[in-house]
Amino acid sequence: MFNEFKEFAMKGNLVDMAVGFVMGAAFAAVVTAFIQGVFMPLISPIMGGIDLASLNYVLSPAEFDGEGAETKAAVVVAIGEFVTALISFIIVAFVMFMIIKGMNKAMAEPEVEEEPAGPSQEDLLGEIRDLLAKQS
Repeated sequence: MFNEFKEFAMKGNLVDMAVGFVMGAAFAAVVTAFIQGVFMPLISPIMGGIDLASLNYVLSPAEFDGEGAETKAAVVVAIGEFVTALISFIIVAFVMFMIIKGMNKAMAEPEVEEEPAGPSQEDLLGEIRDLLAKQS
């Protein structure tokens, strides 16, 4: 059973897929850092100084006792985090689409122009017969 698992795990497709997952995770981290560190700060002035990532909608506020300790946590819908994740997803999906499109174009077999067909074998044999008939 161990040898079967080893054979399965060492197949090229599985290793390629594992490398793809690792690269995809690293790429997603880069895109997330780009969105949070570059894109959102550039969008903030356009939106009137609102930090989109921290945009929340409070359904019910937190409740505190007389000493200031929180007795009930606030119920918050994190709209900004969702929008940020959505923008990251769109960027990752677009880049992956472009990579796959480029790979498909690179892997496509070039179209080979068909050379014009010459005379068929029967035509050549007919010409040879005619030439022999002229010589006789």
